[in-house]
Amino acid sequence: MKKTWKKVAAIAAFAGIALGTTACSSSKTVVSYKGGKITQQQYYDKMKKSEAGQSELATMIVNNVLEEQYGKYVSNKQVNKEFDKTKKQYGSQFDAVLQQQGLTQSTYKESIKTNLLMTEALKHTKKITKKQEEKAWKDYQPDVQVQHILVSKKSTAEDIIKQLNDGAKFDSLAKKYSTDTATKKKGGKLPKFDSSDSSLDSSFKKAALKLNNGEYTKTPVKTEYGYDIIKMINKPSKGSLKDHKKEIDNQIYDKMAQDQTTMQSVLSTVLKQADVSIKDNDLKDVLTKYITSNVK
Repeated sequence: MKKTWKKVAAIAAFAGIALGTTACSSSKTVVSYKGGKITQQQYYDKMKKSEAGQSELATMIVNNVLEEQYGKYVSNKQVNKEFDKTKKQYGSQFDAVLQQQGLTQSTYKESIKTNLLMTEALKHTKKITKKQEEKAWKDYQPDVQVQHILVSKKSTAEDIIKQLNDGAKFDSLAKKYSTDTATKKKGGKLPKFDSSDSSLDSSFKKAALKLNNGEYTKTPVKTEYGYDIIKMINKPSKGSLKDHKKEIDNQIYDKMAQDQTTMQSVLSTVLKQADVSIKDNDLKDVLTKYITSNVK
């Protein structure tokens, strides 16, 4: 589940997601106290020289520019869908996990939207080549479905495999032994996934995709959760690249989105297209770290 946050952070980091108070240049009073006051102008003059203030301005510029250029491609429905998916994953622990990440429900939705906007920016500025598609296709496997038995000890897993070899039914053993309470009553059956799925333990996914229909792992698979025995329920034929072009392209873009150099280049392109003009000389360099000189 932690990978969900990582994915958002990997893209949103370039947009400088931060929370703060922005100021405007006027003499309106922000704070008053006995013998004096602090005006918006005073606050602005102080904040614009601080790292936090400059970071917040960069955030505002990036978010506004992304919204202007790609907002029409991202709907509230999409944001809510991603939000609800993560909320469902964490259940009653959702708010606690948000707090650990320094987020509220509102700011998490903002980060999701920035993530989606950056993804659109990526798709519009970096076009996928046929060579990239063909390379990704070699390792691609469309949706498969497996069932598994998760246990804490390797010796228990080895004993279960021995029982399977002797003719025991996988469903019955899953119900009896599995520590995965979410799936054991269903015989260990997991939702379908393809080779691009990043939510699964990598060792689990690698072992599962090697199996053919009806086969199970002959040795325990060590994962971050314990030891797994995996059985392939349904592994369809691969088909053709043409049939899975959308999935392949999304997989390529997902991988590109995790590359900091690529996303730096994308954001730099977006900002240059916006022709941003900063009027305050004290703030003229706030976008320097976002703009590269060798944008392709």
